[in-house]
Amino acid sequence: HSEKPISTSSGLISHKKILNKLKAGGFIIYFRHATTERDYADQADPKMNLRDCDTQRRISLQGIKESYVIGTVFAEKRIPVGNVIASEYCRAWKTANFAFGRVDEKDSRLNFLPYEEYTMDLISLMKTNITPILSKHPSPGTNTVIVGHDDPFEAATGIYPEPQGIAYIIKPI
Repeated sequence: HSEKPISTSSGLISHKKILNKLKAGGFIIYFRHATTERDYADQADPKMNLRDCDTQRRISLQGIKESYVIGTVFAEKRIPVGNVIASEYCRAWKTANFAFGRVDEKDSRLNFLPYEEYTMDLISLMKTNITPILSKHPSPGTNTVIVGHDDPFEAATGIYPEPQGIAYIIKPI
């Protein structure tokens, strides 16, 4: 494929340069969970239970394939993965398991707040919850992988992560 440069907050960078940086470690790689069977605000459903995957949105067959591809690419490109952190929602930790074969930590701060619509106060709370996770330096020579959701990430960064399965690379300062 072509070496089309990627736009970053500090200018353009090539795919090869990004890969080399990832191989050196030091980044947070935030994934929105893989594709689900349908997209709806299950966090607002009173029957939703974090301990029961049957009450939550499920990863689709396409999402399972996406997850395996993510893991395969990380292995083939020799991108070092340190800590793997996911929200407590099944679609998030299952994405991590399918991709990386493990979840080191389920962190409730990555969860949705239980509302369909968010006020500015709730958005601020999500930002407060997730920012420390997005700011924590990985272990030397590794990258931290986080699998979470759209709204908390948007609250912290102002970026809506679309489509499902997309990743953003963050360099903690």
